[in-house]
Amino acid sequence: MTKHVSLDAHPALVLNADFRPLSYYPLSLWCWQDSIKAVFLERVNIVSEYDVYVHSPSTKMRVPSVVSLKDYVQPSRYPAFTRFNVFLRDKFQCQYCGFDRDLTFDHVIPRSKGGITSWENVITACAPCNLRKANKTLKQVGMSARSRAIQPTVHELHNNGRYFPPNYLHDSWMDYLYWDAELEP
Repeated sequence: MTKHVSLDAHPALVLNADFRPLSYYPLSLWCWQDSIKAVFLERVNIVSEYDVYVHSPSTKMRVPSVVSLKDYVQPSRYPAFTRFNVFLRDKFQCQYCGFDRDLTFDHVIPRSKGGITSWENVITACAPCNLRKANKTLKQVGMSARSRAIQPTVHELHNNGRYFPPNYLHDSWMDYLYWDAELEP
């Protein structure tokens, strides 16, 4: 009897040519179709495989669990300005009260007062604090931020991300994640 397995549950961790993940947050993953396509186009090397096979009329192969690019991709020094990255920079906590739920972002200098949407003017805020501050300055409402709004480096986001590991990590990926993490004695 053949056991049918959902291939959607078998993403491939994508490593750069130096065997470091292309990104940590979000973790660089490809669906099984993209990883197999990259193998056939000879753009990647298979580093590790699942015990699951895909078939075509003429070929049978194991689904890759870890692939490395053949050509090195220079990583960006600064991360993209996204809502997720703002939350990650601020460690998923309101920068006014420290609450970690019902998060949104707030313009330190309100847009109505000339504030722009940028790393240096946007911080994580819970909905109650955001409503309390409204379109006023921090001084006007007697609030202060726990940290300055700055543009983080990829390294800084990576360090913050250690507090929030991905929901799913396959065993075959562990040798390639968190290389610079402190080792247990």
